[in-house]
Order: sequence, then structure tokens, then C-alpha cells
Amino acid sequence: MTIALRYAAYSDVGCLREGNEDSGYAGQHLLAVADGMGGYAGGEVASSIAISTIRRLDTDDPRSDEMVEVLQNAVVQANASLSQRIMEEPQLENMGTTLTAMLWAGGRVALLHIGDSRAYLLRDQVFKQITHDHTLVQTLVDEGKITEEEVATHPQRSLILRALDGKSPVDPDVSINEAEVGDRYLLCSDGLSGVVSQKTIRETLEAEDDPHSAARRLIDLAIRGGGPDNITAVVADVVEADAELTGVNHTSQVVGAADQRREGVDEGSDTPARRARELRNNSGDTAEMDPVEDEDPDYGEPYDDRRGSGEENEYRRRRWWPLVLVFLIVVALVAGAGYYFGNRYVQDQYFVGLSADGDTVSVYQGIDTNIAGIDLSEEIESSDIRVDALRTADRDAVNGTVPFESKQEAVDHLDTLRESVAETENAGVPDTSPSTDTDTSGTDKGAAEGSG
Repeated sequence: MTIALRYAAYSDVGCLREGNEDSGYAGQHLLAVADGMGGYAGGEVASSIAISTIRRLDTDDPRSDEMVEVLQNAVVQANASLSQRIMEEPQLENMGTTLTAMLWAGGRVALLHIGDSRAYLLRDQVFKQITHDHTLVQTLVDEGKITEEEVATHPQRSLILRALDGKSPVDPDVSINEAEVGDRYLLCSDGLSGVVSQKTIRETLEAEDDPHSAARRLIDLAIRGGGPDNITAVVADVVEADAELTGVNHTSQVVGAADQRREGVDEGSDTPARRARELRNNSGDTAEMDPVEDEDPDYGEPYDDRRGSGEENEYRRRRWWPLVLVFLIVVALVAGAGYYFGNRYVQDQYFVGLSADGDTVSVYQGIDTNIAGIDLSEEIESSDIRVDALRTADRDAVNGTVPFESKQEAVDHLDTLRESVAETENAGVPDTSPSTDTDTSGTDKGAAEGSG
């Protein structure tokens, strides 16, 4: 039995990136996704070179016994092209790209993978990832140091351990398997797999009959999830070549940066590049995802229609709400902690100062100040000690407030002030003892008698 592929490839820049560094390819014998990285448009260049090099394998009669070898040779050539480009343009030295590719010959398929783009297989209601991420977090998961659930929040979740960079030797994973009629394959960049859960990916692949609608729906879900990265999806169904099924075509599709840049592509009279150009001219396919025209109540309004309408700003603001919420939570926590510890500090302070009427002395809890009209002290104990009865030194101290570290110390100070007032009052009373009065009166009385 001869098999054929019914396929679709779409790519979208996402919601936060200015340019698309992903590249994708879909043809009768080759499927591929590359996710570029690096500054100064380096990611676009790297993924474009990788796809432009490997797409030449999409010939009419690939040999199954040479698939692995030709795939590996193509990747080595792509890496050499990256190296040459870096020599010509040193500002691209930090560029690199992932690459996940499937080459078909009859019923056999060779899979080559390097980086963190992924390939999935849906077969007989069994869904599984058939590539292994070359990332630090995946290594930690393999070693049992973190769980799958911790990957999404790990600070180094984006660190790739293997990629095509033009500087390091090529070290991809390569395998060869038998394809079956009814298989559905998905190749995607992490802009999809990092945002949409595997459960949702599986449900979407099972629900959509056509590869075009499946790929579109997956990208739409990634956009609805915030679209923090470029998103590329290639979906392909394995069908019988002699079956009268719609959607089986013989024109290749190039999407993303590779479609825009055309890195090193030979556009002869009968090449995949020529066929891709004709496809775009005739059918309107572009590197970006075409608008989804139908309405689906399960997913709401198509995102492209929303982008082109006056609701675009509102839609984008909704995607930012998680960041805003996190920011507000952090601010609330900091403010709450500041209030708690500040309040604890204020409540542990005491001082002796003038009462509200300014005539007597009282004990206060807090500090003698106010912020924005809010008094940070409270009178907790009054006294009958009048300010004008205090000695000058004590009166000046009370006017400026006398701080204490406990309520008891402040209350004890009131007793000290009372004693001071009592001493002052006693020292100022005239001498009126009995002996003094008698002598004085006797003298006066004798003088009066003598005078008489």
C-alpha cells in the first residue's frame, strides 16, 4: 500500500515579539520546524538557513535506506552554512536554531531532532511526544531533581543544551519508524507547546478533521494563552495515496522567517521553492496564519478578526492581566508587610508629654508625629500633674516629650514628676513654726506695755 501526506503549515509572530524567528516547511516527503534565537535578527537568519538547506530533501523519490544519512548530512551542511554566515557577519555570532524534521519514503519515516521544538504522534487514540527536549529543565526532570509541574516556573526553563549554532558540532537525535495510515503528526515550536497543554493539544488534534483547521486552531489557542513567543505548527495526516481524499496536494508550504527571507534557496524551474512561490501566488498562503473564517462557540471569535477590529487594544490588555495581577499582589504584600512591622514598631513606643489641653502631663503610646494627618500616638493615661508646677528642666523635657520603651517606665516617670512637684512646693512655704510666733508676739507685747 502506498501512502501520502495531507498536511498544513502555519506560523504566527505571537503577541509580544516584533519579528518571527520561527520557520516551518511541509511537503510530500518532508516536514520541518525550526525555532531561531539570537539578537540582531539572528534567529530569523538561523532558522531560515536551516529550513532552506533541509527542504532540498523533499524530492520525488527519496530512498528509505539513505534517509538517516541524508538527513544528518543536510543538518551538517546547515550548520556549516551558519558558520559561514557568522564569519561574514560577526554580529550574528549568537544566533542559533532548533530543528525538528521528518523525512518520508514510502511507509518509513526518519525523525531528526535537536533543541526544544517538538514532534507529537496521534495514533489509534494514543497521543505521545516522540521527541525529547534538549533543555536543562528536561535533564533535571530526567534526573529526578524537579517534577514536570515545576518546569513551567523554573527560572532556567528556556536554556537549551543543544542547537544548530555554527560553532558546536552537530549532535541531533535520529530515529526511523514505520508510519501507519491514520497517523496524525504535529511538529511545533515551543511557542505552542510551552503555552498550550498536551491535553488540549491532543483534544484539538482529535476534534479537527482537517490538518489546516487543526493547525489554525492550535495557533489560535496559543494566541489566546498570551502568545509570548513565535508560534509555528505543522500538522500532517498519513493517508492512502490511491484514496480519493480531499486535501492531498503536491505543493510545498514554507512559513515564517524562511518564507520571508529566502536564505540561499535555488529557485529553479521545478524546485520546492518554486512550488511554494506558486502556492502563495495562487492560493494566498503567507508566512502568517490566515484568518479563521468560521465561528466556533467552543473557542469564541477568531483571533485574526479581533486583531483587525477596534477591539484589538482591549484584547491585548486582557492578555496582560496576569502580569498586572502579579504586580499588584507584590505591591500589596510589600505594603502589608510595611504596615505590619511599622505598626508593631509604633505600638512598642511610649512617651510622656503634654495632655490634649496642654495644662497637664499624660502618657502616650506611639510616636509623637503624624503622617498625612494621621496621628501616630494615643493618650493612654492622664495625670493631675500641672505643667506650670514643674521645674524648668522637667517642663522643657515634657514639652519635647520623654520617650520610653515600655508603658511601665512611662508611668513610673509620672511618679517621679509628682515627687519633684511636691519637693518644689515644700521648698517655697514660709517658716511659721510656734517658737518663732511666741517670741515675736512677746516682744511686741512688752514694748507696748513699756510704752503705756
